[in-house]
Amino acid sequence: MAAAPGLREALEQRLRDLGIAVITAEHPEVFTVEEMMPHVQHMKGGHSKNLFLRDKKKKGFWLVTVLHNREVNLNHLAKKLGLGSGNLRFADENAMLEKLGVGQGCATPLALFCDHQGDVMFVLDAAFLEGGHEKVYFHPMTNAATMGLSPEDFLKFVKSTGHEPIIVSFEEDVR
Repeated sequence: MAAAPGLREALEQRLRDLGIAVITAEHPEVFTVEEMMPHVQHMKGGHSKNLFLRDKKKKGFWLVTVLHNREVNLNHLAKKLGLGSGNLRFADENAMLEKLGVGQGCATPLALFCDHQGDVMFVLDAAFLEGGHEKVYFHPMTNAATMGLSPEDFLKFVKSTGHEPIIVSFEEDVR
């Protein structure tokens, strides 16, 4: 499912306005990282997996972006975020559409510019910034493309949306 019409163009315009250069690869629509990787493995850098979560009491939303090969234990993550074990759940597609303007299979930190109310907390795997990646990759409001930008430009973009990323190390969670 793609974003609402015009959102990808709005994202691309915002990136241009910020002076951020990107590379983009169009590919068939994908719904999992496993489906995506054959189409983008030639693009060297940090590829992402994105989870859109809510807390147990449905008061807060969390967009969690980790390297594509990470397994994320929601209980461990909730503890790291000070929420207590068992307090994170996957949010439904309607909430993601409302908060980020994208549907299932399209979760991306590039959609943070749609969160005008600041309702979504953004959690970023420290490896995107500390891994020596020349480029980091995300869906540009659609799961039929992958967009790459430098880690510095990615942070510049995120901060321009009013979101301050919560940087978390997932290294100890690797199995």
